[in-house]
Amino acid sequence: MLLSRIITALILAPLALAGVFWLPPAWFAVVFWAVAALGCFEWASLLHLEKTLHKLLYVAGYGLLATGLYFGLVPYAAALWLGALTWLCAVIAVLLFPRGSEIYRNRLLMGLLGWVLFVAAWSALVVIRSAPQGSFWLVWLLVLVWGADIGAYFCGRAWGKRKLAPAVSPGKSWEGAIGGFLVAGVLCGVGAGLLGADLKLWLPLTAGLIVLSVFGDLFESVMKRSSGVKDSGTLLPGHGGVLDRIDSLLAVLPVFALVWV
Repeated sequence: MLLSRIITALILAPLALAGVFWLPPAWFAVVFWAVAALGCFEWASLLHLEKTLHKLLYVAGYGLLATGLYFGLVPYAAALWLGALTWLCAVIAVLLFPRGSEIYRNRLLMGLLGWVLFVAAWSALVVIRSAPQGSFWLVWLLVLVWGADIGAYFCGRAWGKRKLAPAVSPGKSWEGAIGGFLVAGVLCGVGAGLLGADLKLWLPLTAGLIVLSVFGDLFESVMKRSSGVKDSGTLLPGHGGVLDRIDSLLAVLPVFALVWV
């Protein structure tokens, strides 16, 4: 499994970086809209929408909302603020779980939640990419999420003993979370310095985003546990589904876009 995980990452990472740097703005919006649509399709499975047609209709709803934003029918700032506030609620929900678990079985509420999260994250991608040095800061954000994930994975396998959130995700440990925090913190601290950022401001922001990325992962675990599924999908060998790879990005993107842009 580790080998397939590494191979998949070595394929996906260059593709993501190529898209961030080389795609024209319109194509960038379309390609990453499609990536988010795959995650949205998997979210529909967590809602127990069994028929493919129903899942596609759910994705179409996300598509209409994103299209309205792209053509200025709704300001991007509204989507970003709504996404950030939703993630604040999601953090609280993770901390309280399993209390309130009946909420996650409300398909209407969770369906609306999914639209908010995916539209906000996609909006953040478009906003960040269009800003000065936007491509570089998007890579910085990817490094933050990937560093936290990779550091947590290997440090957890090597030293993990104390459970981070046993009610949510028994496989995650405090040792892994701390290892991921340190790896992402060092990489992003160096990156922010190279990009000319004021480290007095950016180091606390980096720390907050790393913690939020962990909660993004944990919130997806809450959704999967409440839905009774192990993985959101099987599209990515060694990683599970697309949603399993972008859950942390869903959390950090709107917050980063609001704070930075």
